[in-house]
Amino acid sequence: MHAGFVWLDEAVPSLFWDAKYASSDNFTGAAVDGYGVNRVAGTEELAAGLVRAAQRARREGLRLLVWDAYRPQRAVDCFLRWCAAPEDGRTKARHYPNISKAQIVPLGYVAARSGHSRGGAVDLTLARPDGLPLEMGGGFDLMDEISHHGARVAEPAARNRLLLKAIMEECGFAPYKNEWWHYSLRREPYPDTYFDFPLA
Repeated sequence: MHAGFVWLDEAVPSLFWDAKYASSDNFTGAAVDGYGVNRVAGTEELAAGLVRAAQRARREGLRLLVWDAYRPQRAVDCFLRWCAAPEDGRTKARHYPNISKAQIVPLGYVAARSGHSRGGAVDLTLARPDGLPLEMGGGFDLMDEISHHGARVAEPAARNRLLLKAIMEECGFAPYKNEWWHYSLRREPYPDTYFDFPLA
């Protein structure tokens, strides 16, 4: 592991994880460059924040489920190539049903430079002790206005989103307005560095 980074499944007690980009179960429909193992990593500071968040979630009888944290720059580049390629429709219904593939970058769902590559961002949700994710009114990487903070979603999803947001903000994270699952450390250790070491 790169200096200053840790495996989150080792550093955060009781963490659930499912590294979506290490499999075909993501918006590209294939494993993404740089993801050689189904594990999640982040900076030591990110891990410390998640330890606090996990402790806070446990007070609600819940656990954290992480889908992504550190993301190699080569993975971001892979996303951009996918966005620029012709539409094949394989993942559209699930991940971007109401926009075109060409709109994904302009609307801010994929960026050329990501806080994930700095090791300071995490994609996650809350889960029951048996690992079942709470209802959030839309899945991970659903590129749609329903995923935005403040979107009108039915209960219990609205309450669950607010609980996740409260937990993460209490523990030093800031939300990303377009994605209910994405949080960034307010005080990143490497705010200007975009790492590219693979997860292996």
